[in-house]
Amino acid sequence: MRAVLDANVLFPTILREILIDLAGAGLFVPLWSPRILAEWRGAAARLGGDQGAVAGAEIALLRDRFPAAEMPDDGNRAIDLHFPDPADRHVVEAALAGAATLVVTANLRDFPQTLMAGLGLRAIHPDAFLLDLFRSDPGAVRAAVLTTRDKAAAMGGNMTLAAMLKRSRLPRLAKALKG
Repeated sequence: MRAVLDANVLFPTILREILIDLAGAGLFVPLWSPRILAEWRGAAARLGGDQGAVAGAEIALLRDRFPAAEMPDDGNRAIDLHFPDPADRHVVEAALAGAATLVVTANLRDFPQTLMAGLGLRAIHPDAFLLDLFRSDPGAVRAAVLTTRDKAAAMGGNMTLAAMLKRSRLPRLAKALKG
């Protein structure tokens, strides 16, 4: 399965770490575009300090790890469609260029079901996406989540698994991991 990861799931770090670990484990093929990565870097830079530079380094590592993941976002297949936020058209263009079936995004309202279905795409919230992956490979998802929690703890972000998932807006995944 091929899935475009929108900027809002690449930044914040915890969600990105979980998703990228699962992509590395082969549960899905991650895709993005230069503009998606630029949006991530811009969001980090707005936090101030060296956050933009840190994001730049993380982006370079991601590009190195998944060299085939970057798709062009300047196509014309969605140009005449009316998106709630026309600035999100580039995400759909990247999905179409990469033959993706999914767009993983926290902004579902910007990707209406009927519009997406007409393109052969589906927008899915990261919580639902991770829950689907959990159903197909619970061990891999559990391992990715625990690895992410351990990385966060090593960097001074010591929190419970439940607190980390709640903070990352992944309540259904948290419930599944509890059971």
